[in-house]
Amino acid sequence: MLLVRETYQSCFDVAVKCALECEHCANECPSEATMAECARLCRDCADICWQAAAFMSRGSRFIPHLVRSCIDICEACADTCEQHDIEHCQKCAQACRRTADDFRKIIRVAAL
Repeated sequence: MLLVRETYQSCFDVAVKCALECEHCANECPSEATMAECARLCRDCADICWQAAAFMSRGSRFIPHLVRSCIDICEACADTCEQHDIEHCQKCAQACRRTADDFRKIIRVAAL
């Protein structure tokens, strides 16, 4: 189990940080119709990042499969949040981009 934790620890930490930023962003988005999609994507992203962290914590063999979806959702969330000149959206977008980049490393390693 130690090997699993060492292997995924940095990605686990990034996933948790992303989930927290997304939760915060979703909660802070104004209730304007223009921000509804942002809040929805943030919630989707938070949910899948929490799941990815859970899979990593138990060393699931399905981690590479899950992070592929997570990358897509993180990128969509970042694309949307980057459109808003609001601090919490910008922080969320940065966390999503970092998570997508780190998860791509898992995909590359899994492909070897």
